[in-house]
Amino acid sequence: MNYRNKKEQKLEEMFMKETRAFLKKIGMPEGDAYNLPTSEKRFSDGAQYRFEVPGIQGPKVMEALLEAVDTYGIALHRITQTKGIMMLTDNEIMSMVRLAKEAQTDLILAIGPRATTDTSASVNTPEGVRMGYRLRGQEQIVRAVEDVKRAAAFGCRSFLVYDEGCLWLLNEMRKAGEIPADCHFKVSAHAGHGNPCSAKVLEMLGADSVNPVRDIQLQMLAAMRQAINVPIDIHTENPKSTGGFIRHYEVPEMIRVAGPIYLKTGGSVAQTHSWESTTDDAKKRAKQVSLVQRMIDNYYPEAIGSKKGSIR
Repeated sequence: MNYRNKKEQKLEEMFMKETRAFLKKIGMPEGDAYNLPTSEKRFSDGAQYRFEVPGIQGPKVMEALLEAVDTYGIALHRITQTKGIMMLTDNEIMSMVRLAKEAQTDLILAIGPRATTDTSASVNTPEGVRMGYRLRGQEQIVRAVEDVKRAAAFGCRSFLVYDEGCLWLLNEMRKAGEIPADCHFKVSAHAGHGNPCSAKVLEMLGADSVNPVRDIQLQMLAAMRQAINVPIDIHTENPKSTGGFIRHYEVPEMIRVAGPIYLKTGGSVAQTHSWESTTDDAKKRAKQVSLVQRMIDNYYPEAIGSKKGSIR
């Protein structure tokens, strides 16, 4: 019996070696990168990291955030709205686009149609919640594209995408000139991707940055970086609804092994993903960014951050 177990174990190891060898052959990491190698990849400006603040749902809160960040003397490179374009008036979109332009930061607006706003009850069940924010039916895909077209007409060029099929279609439309060629697509953590192979698929589908699952560990993050070239967006902290954990002390290593990386900061201020932040919340989010910057300055001072105005 023991002999059979040992034999089976050797066979299993052999099969795993063959699998790892094939992964290596096709240019993918053989496993998670427990040695935590330093990433040599960079943003176009040569930097390793940039800051992103999510959950800014309207122009008044956005303006408060920008003013607060300025008081800390920190460059903010991305502001992400998460409730959806369809939840904004035309004037609100135009105001947010204007504020972003004046502040030399990138505005990312979320696609509105999603599982939680659809008529299906499935997403609200213990089993159905696993679908994330993905779209059900081709009509929802059409509506998602209309959301993007509407915001693009007002000058927005960066969009938060929750569905892989929608990402593929938007990329095809970008290539065909149906939407502006300079549109950028960020894949949300709510799509649920957390391994190098999934990240590679997203990159192939047209993702310009990938946000993996919030609790991805450093060795997993390092392996993902080996598989893709687009920036990785990583939560340095999270709302209570997604665990509430804060990873500030891990940030220096995140930058080292996963750059180019967007440090998504300020989420711990919110209760949920689409939390309606107040101007006071915006100030608290700015403070969180300053705390993360302190970690970088203290523990990885040689890390290169993008200067203000570095968007693409």
